Amino acid sequence: RGGGRSGGLAPRFRNGGGCWGLNSLSVSAGGATSGRPPGCVAGGAAFGPEELRMSKNNNFDIQSPFCVLCGRTDDCPEKYGEKRTYVEHNLTVHYYCLLMSSGIWQRGEEDEGVDGFLITDIRKEVNRAAKLKCNICKKKGASIGCVAPKCKRSYHLPCGIQKECIFQFMEDFRSYCWEHKPVQKFPDKESRGTSQCTICLDLVEQLPMYTVLKSPCCKNTWFHRECLQYQALSAGIFFFRCTVCNNTDKFQKEMLRMGIHIPEKDASWELEENAYQDLLQCYQHCDIKRCLCKKGRDYNEPDSKWEIKRCQCCGSRGTHLACSSMKSWEQNWECMECRSIFAKSGNYGKQKKRSLATSEKTDGTTCLLEEPSPKYPRQSPQSQRNFLLQSPKIMCQNNLSPCSHLELPVSNRVTMSLSPLMSNRNWSLRKKHLRKQRREVSNILKELKQQVNTKTTRLNINAENIWKSALKGFRQRNFSPTNTIEIKFTNCKTRSKTDTSAGSKHRFFQLLMLHLQNSSLFEGSSAKNLSLDFQAVKENLYFEAGKMIAVSLVHGGPSPGFFSKTLFNCLVYGPENVKPALEDVADVDVAQTIKMIKHANSLSSLRSTIHNCYEFLAAAGCLRPVTALCDKNMLVNDILIHHVIKRIISPLESFRQGLKTLGVLEKMQMHPDVFSSILCHKPEKLSAETICDLFTIHSSSDVNKVEGANFWMGYLQDVESGESVVTLEDILRFVTGSFSIPPIGFDPEPTIKFLHIRYPIGNRLLNCLELPITETYEQFKNKMEFTIRNTLRVERE
Repeated sequence: RGGGRSGGLAPRFRNGGGCWGLNSLSVSAGGATSGRPPGCVAGGAAFGPEELRMSKNNNFDIQSPFCVLCGRTDDCPEKYGEKRTYVEHNLTVHYYCLLMSSGIWQRGEEDEGVDGFLITDIRKEVNRAAKLKCNICKKKGASIGCVAPKCKRSYHLPCGIQKECIFQFMEDFRSYCWEHKPVQKFPDKESRGTSQCTICLDLVEQLPMYTVLKSPCCKNTWFHRECLQYQALSAGIFFFRCTVCNNTDKFQKEMLRMGIHIPEKDASWELEENAYQDLLQCYQHCDIKRCLCKKGRDYNEPDSKWEIKRCQCCGSRGTHLACSSMKSWEQNWECMECRSIFAKSGNYGKQKKRSLATSEKTDGTTCLLEEPSPKYPRQSPQSQRNFLLQSPKIMCQNNLSPCSHLELPVSNRVTMSLSPLMSNRNWSLRKKHLRKQRREVSNILKELKQQVNTKTTRLNINAENIWKSALKGFRQRNFSPTNTIEIKFTNCKTRSKTDTSAGSKHRFFQLLMLHLQNSSLFEGSSAKNLSLDFQAVKENLYFEAGKMIAVSLVHGGPSPGFFSKTLFNCLVYGPENVKPALEDVADVDVAQTIKMIKHANSLSSLRSTIHNCYEFLAAAGCLRPVTALCDKNMLVNDILIHHVIKRIISPLESFRQGLKTLGVLEKMQMHPDVFSSILCHKPEKLSAETICDLFTIHSSSDVNKVEGANFWMGYLQDVESGESVVTLEDILRFVTGSFSIPPIGFDPEPTIKFLHIRYPIGNRLLNCLELPITETYEQFKNKMEFTIRNTLRVERE
């Protein structure tokens, strides 16, 4: 084959696909290591036989400066990968030359040979290449071949780069010669000329050539290949996206096909060691006029009511959750100074003000607290600026200035911000982590959903008595968790159908999870544990509750989001391995007894407290001789374990059995971190960026997709900032029938089409939002609000 890779060769990574990481010293989780960034121009002549001397016994006898495969002495990691010398094997090789060679693949373990490439295989490949002549420099040693059928061209890696060959660092690492390389297709009617590269802002010719690449997702968006490659190497797979519309999947697939190497690594600005060390000091002080914490204003206990939340705007003021009557999942707290600034700028003009909150202390006195901030979503300055840069027309219409910091809404998710740099970094890390967890949960649940067949089970549900009708449906003889579930809402009084829409299943599971959260099966305020309900144990309701939660997760419903960490750990790790806390005790009297024992400051007061609650301790089996004050810690621990865990062992085991439905509990135990994010926490409030990333934009070639996308993103910003009569939840429900994004995601994935229609259409069967093409943004906004508001009003009625 003249050195070309044959179809029968195995891939050079053992554990499946994946791109090679940027750092050639690192090895990715899939067994794949880093690759060369294509698109660079190599210099120098190819090596000759005199530079690669092989003895008769095939042992290496190589001058260390020369790569055994390409013969170059260049040490340029960006072009050829890291140049490595292995003294024990008398071997020097460019790592990318090794990766792209046609006759070798990774057969060893990661610590064997050269990152899994065995030394014996490398010797065989050098021998094979020594017989092949490079079609470019006409010298032997060409180890890389074109994969096109019947093409026998072979070449060295540097020669191929110089000749504008394409090297694909994905799948089976294909190489294409200059004649058979993939090219981008351009419509014949598309105008030719010059435009700005959106990365370097220099002019770029709009021509189908090697040095120029066109965005697959944005019309009239062009890049220099070199600019794209450097951006990909810097941003990595998590941050490399279209600079205009932020599309990731479609953009990355096209760039990989055209030879852009996207390393599977974090962005370079995230990898610099201790780069932000001086910014990691976060504010830890409660500034409420009267702090309720007995341990002082500087006391901070995460995941409790004494956790300190910092101002989402400035980060230089803080409050305990209890001192501002906040729930654990609330993030958008603002200090009085920042609130006054926003009030003066007019950003609160359309928001409904709330009265000052009061909080009763244990001694019956009351104290004025700061007014809770209006609960509506906000965007960070960076996110707002990105949206405005994408949609300059919207920016002009709304008279927004990217330079005006005070007029820009601020993120409700940035809680550690001493500077804009710190805010952006923290939010970037958190957003990446959350997206990674969402992807992992979605993939796991989609894997479980493969058990679901096409056989349909119909459940007749009365929304006024959701629990009774759901329990009847789940217990009917023909119900199976592996059947496709169809929900039909009926009116109990008239027996008429009231809801048969595509979103009825989402609504059913949402009402069901809400009922479970407030039912007698669970106890606690926000983070709930199992309660002891003897009637529920007798009727096996704990098993049914676990089963319903598992079915909801796999069939596209919402997650409960109200599990306490103690309950989750009991389910995943077993109750014997969990240590409960005082916050897990929902019974006020029991909690008060534990506090009295815990805060006893002398042996006599401790014995007096034990005497007063003797009957309770005896019934709980927690009586023990007390000889020293330190014995109170063991006593408190015994009471907590009895009341929170041992008391509900029977309901817990029944609940665990229910969660085993469709294999959910097993996946929870295998992936505790990602499942904790959906079972112990409510989903994040929808943001304009979340909705924008959720929908993939499609349009016909005669539609001005860029301007339509600008109108769409501008409208999302208006909705998020409260300048619209609809909410982001309304938009999602209009398209999908769901109030929130389910953990498994939507099937099919939501899309947007710009069509020549009068009003927007929400196709819930396909999760497709069809948007009208308008001349102005005001027309677009008016049509969106009129249609969505009236459609949802009719559904409610």
